[in-house]
Amino acid sequence: MYHRGAEPIPAAPSCEWVRAREILNHRKRATMPEPQNLKNHTRFDPPWHFFIAPVLLLNILFSIGYAIHHWPEHRVLCLWWILLSVVVLMAVGKARAHSMMVQDRVIRLEERLRMKALLGADEYARAEALTADQLIGLRFASDAELPGLVKKTLDQNLTRKQIKELIVNWRPDYLRV
Repeated sequence: MYHRGAEPIPAAPSCEWVRAREILNHRKRATMPEPQNLKNHTRFDPPWHFFIAPVLLLNILFSIGYAIHHWPEHRVLCLWWILLSVVVLMAVGKARAHSMMVQDRVIRLEERLRMKALLGADEYARAEALTADQLIGLRFASDAELPGLVKKTLDQNLTRKQIKELIVNWRPDYLRV
């Protein structure tokens, strides 16, 4: 397929694209100071955790403080400011929650595909009973230990935290938001 005045779009990725992707992935991995494990796998999103959320919470507190000090003469404005402060916090929080839900769905799909490749037909059929939360916990398991952890998770109905605690060979996920 051709675009106006452009070169044809290659059907498969060229060597340059593959090499560029490898370099980008290496740089992303290089940003983590040490190998990922149970103790250091959680991440803060600095703009959200240290700026946006605190400022939105402070906005609610300031609007309540303003309402307390200027109630009789500006009660409509004060109520409106409080309402908008809460709505903005909720809207931003919901947008973040929705992106996390999408990411969880992608993880669930990735893990089902990985299990289809690594497990036998009977084990894979049984693995359909895993919950989304359990699949998200299993994403850190190496390919070698995944079959055993899937069996143990199904037999003992393990939680996400319990699954992560059992993982010996940690498979890092540096792209989690």
